[in-house]
Amino acid sequence: MPSDSAIQYDFPLQSLNTFGIAASAHAYLRVTKTEQLFGVYADGIWATLPKLVLGGGSNLLFTGDFSGLVLHMALQGRELLHSDDTHHFVRAAAGENWHAFVQWTLAQGYGGLENLSLIPGTVGAAPIQNIGAYGLETKDVLHSVTVFDPRSGDTAEMTAAQCRFGYRDSIFKQADGRELIVLAVTFALPRAWQPNLRYAELAQAVAQQGLTAPTPQQVADTVIAIRRRKLPDPAQIGNAGSFFKNPVVSAEQCAALLEQFPTLVHHRQADGSEKLAAGWLIDQCGWKGRSLGAAGVYPQQALVLVNQGGATGADIVALARAIQADVQARYGVLLEPEPVFI
Repeated sequence: MPSDSAIQYDFPLQSLNTFGIAASAHAYLRVTKTEQLFGVYADGIWATLPKLVLGGGSNLLFTGDFSGLVLHMALQGRELLHSDDTHHFVRAAAGENWHAFVQWTLAQGYGGLENLSLIPGTVGAAPIQNIGAYGLETKDVLHSVTVFDPRSGDTAEMTAAQCRFGYRDSIFKQADGRELIVLAVTFALPRAWQPNLRYAELAQAVAQQGLTAPTPQQVADTVIAIRRRKLPDPAQIGNAGSFFKNPVVSAEQCAALLEQFPTLVHHRQADGSEKLAAGWLIDQCGWKGRSLGAAGVYPQQALVLVNQGGATGADIVALARAIQADVQARYGVLLEPEPVFI
């Protein structure tokens, strides 16, 4: 059981979510040791309370106060476990800052995560959301996840296959895995590194610099420059990055949309389906740069909703619902939010 001094009550959460939404938790525990988790779930009183496992707060939206216990994962540590003929196996604790961890791997000479530079949040959130950008997803480089299962009180190692990764999805978002708490993540980074330039915008930006054989750090720097140009800094204006998932539709539905909207931005998937660009759909509906009260759509990227100052969770939800309604009315496609509503 955590000591009484470790648990804080009526704890403000505004600084712990990148939207900067004012909310509070009935109780709050900063988890710096795994033993604190074990104690909470072994205690009869705390075990019954609703719980929210919080990382960097970059993929959630508070729509009100939280009546339970917030477990703020602050576990630290990063290390090279070992290397074999093909990979370096690098592990980081769940509370490590994601971007700082990526930069650390590059400084050690381990390429492979550079395309995911500057994504906000913590290492622990990476497998939950299967974060991805510029042609790379977590699942492509993940080796295993160390988890704590409150139902059994045990810790275990889960392979990438056991994580059941999908587009911005994993077992950790499903009914049978939602209770699992990520403690650490191990990545398998290739020794025979090759730049991943499958994403056209990244390939073009690298080419414009005259880099015919870019290093991992040069790819990372290019990704960082692109993200800073297109996306707002949460420290300056509250946001959760891309608010909507890119919708995936059938080839038939995409063909029908192309007949009516010839400039529709779409990308063929391996299974024959088509992924549509949510930002393009939102932009075409006239939402880029528009506001509803204190909530707005970022002028440089229609996929990003922002807190322009003093917005509530309800304000953000109202804006999201209005955008969803317009996109569905025009294109027959329902946009799905990426952040979790709390």
